[in-house]
Amino acid sequence: MIKRSTLQSDGISRRVIILRSAGCAAGAAASLIPLRQAAAKMSQPSVGYQDSPKGDQQCSNCSLFQEPDGCTIVDGSISPAGWCKFWVKKVG
Repeated sequence: MIKRSTLQSDGISRRVIILRSAGCAAGAAASLIPLRQAAAKMSQPSVGYQDSPKGDQQCSNCSLFQEPDGCTIVDGSISPAGWCKFWVKKVG
């Protein structure tokens, strides 16, 4: 007699395991879509953005500032001399 593996005797084949794994991966990828939407940029008023610096804190020396006039978390055009409550000192 030919001895079957434990997986085959239980009615689960490698093909079923692979297909179920692929389905789980697709489901996980689909669940990330709302996270991407949640990562949308915040409005300037909601972050307390102003076009002038606050002391030595200004967008041009913030780690979130993106040249020439952008920010990774704040929507719209950002002045290099501006400031918001999420200012983080640029390192290096």
